[in-house]
Amino acid sequence: MNKGAAGTAGGIAVAVPAALFVAVAGTALHRQQFMLAGTVLPWGAVAALLLLASVELWLGAATRSVIPTAVCGVICYALTGWWSTLEAGKRLVIGDLPGNIWVYGIAGVTVLMLAWCLRYRIRRD
Repeated sequence: MNKGAAGTAGGIAVAVPAALFVAVAGTALHRQQFMLAGTVLPWGAVAALLLLASVELWLGAATRSVIPTAVCGVICYALTGWWSTLEAGKRLVIGDLPGNIWVYGIAGVTVLMLAWCLRYRIRRD
């Protein structure tokens, strides 16, 4: 096994619990709101996306691969999407503004972090 494959396997092993943490913490955080001049500002959804971005950036920089970043984004999106489709009374993510920012923002943030983490790849010359 070459060093690149071992690094990717280790990166995936770290990405899975990181994704679980971000999905749980972000889902708990995304409902936080602030009222300013009669307007609701969903700061919790933005903070949850910043948490996701920071974890994905850390994964990409630490492993020098985009694969753990992608794994983290896919798992986080899948869990959050599943939690948004549960039956009424069990649903953790509701389809309102903060919920939509959180769910669809995961895909956007993951694409941005994948593009950014391409800079950290190990070059094979």
